[in-house]
Amino acid sequence: MAQNSFVTDAINLKSYNLSESDKIIVMYSKDKGLIRGVAKGVKKPKSKLGARMDLLVANTLMLHKGRNLDTICQAEVVNSFYKTRQDMDKICYSMYITEVVHNFGVEDDPCSENIYNLLYKTLNAISTSNNKVEILIAVIKFQLKMMIESGFSIELEKCLCCHNDVKNETMYFVPQLGGIICSNCADKIHYHKKQLPYKLRDFFKQMSLNDFDEKGEYEQKANEKVCMVTFEVLKEYIAMKSPKKFKSTNILQEMPIK
Repeated sequence: MAQNSFVTDAINLKSYNLSESDKIIVMYSKDKGLIRGVAKGVKKPKSKLGARMDLLVANTLMLHKGRNLDTICQAEVVNSFYKTRQDMDKICYSMYITEVVHNFGVEDDPCSENIYNLLYKTLNAISTSNNKVEILIAVIKFQLKMMIESGFSIELEKCLCCHNDVKNETMYFVPQLGGIICSNCADKIHYHKKQLPYKLRDFFKQMSLNDFDEKGEYEQKANEKVCMVTFEVLKEYIAMKSPKKFKSTNILQEMPIK
C-alpha cells in the first residue's frame, strides 16, 4: 500500500455529483470520523465501484489522500443491508439515523469507532427487523446512545429544577433543559414540556442501556404507538441540539401512526 493511502471501514451517508461520471461520497469511517472521497467513474455502467457507493452500504475502503479530497481506490462490501431496500419504513428510518450521524459527526472524531459501531449495529438491526415496532426500537436505542456519544445525554433520574430523585410519578420532559422535571416544579418552568408517565421514562432508561440484541421487559411490552411517541420526543430533542437542519424528518412526519 502506498504511503499516501489508507484503509478504513466506512458507511456511505450522502453523495453529490461531481462530474458526468464522478461522485463525491460522504462517509462515516471507523478510524477517521466523517470523510469525503471522490468515486471516479462510478456513474459509468462498468465502474469497479458501482453499487458499493450506494447510500447505506458499509465497505472496507482503500483511499488515496489528496490535497482537498481523497480518492476512493478500492471498496469491498462489508454489509449492504439489502433487506432495508425492500421496505420503505426501513429506508426512511435508516436515512434518518445516517443524517443524525452526518449532522453530529466531525472529521478526525475521537469517538469515531464508537459511533461507527453504533451506526452499523443500528442499520443492521433495522435491516433485520420483522415489523415496525422492532424498527422503532432500534432507532430509539440509536437516538439515546448517539446523544450520549455526542455529549447530550438526557437526565432521566433527577429533576433538573429541584434536583430531587424522580421515582414512580408523573414527570415532564423539557428538551431545552435536556431532561426531566418533577410535577412539583412544572409550573416554575416556562419552556415547552411534555408530560412523561414514569413507565415511559423507564422505557427510555432501558433503551439507553440495552444493546441491540437485548430485549428487556419494557421492550417486550412496547407497541407501535408507545414507540412513536418516544421516537418523536427524542427526534425533537436531537433536532434542537443539532448544528444542522434535518431534511429526512419531513418524510417521517408524513408516515402515519397505526
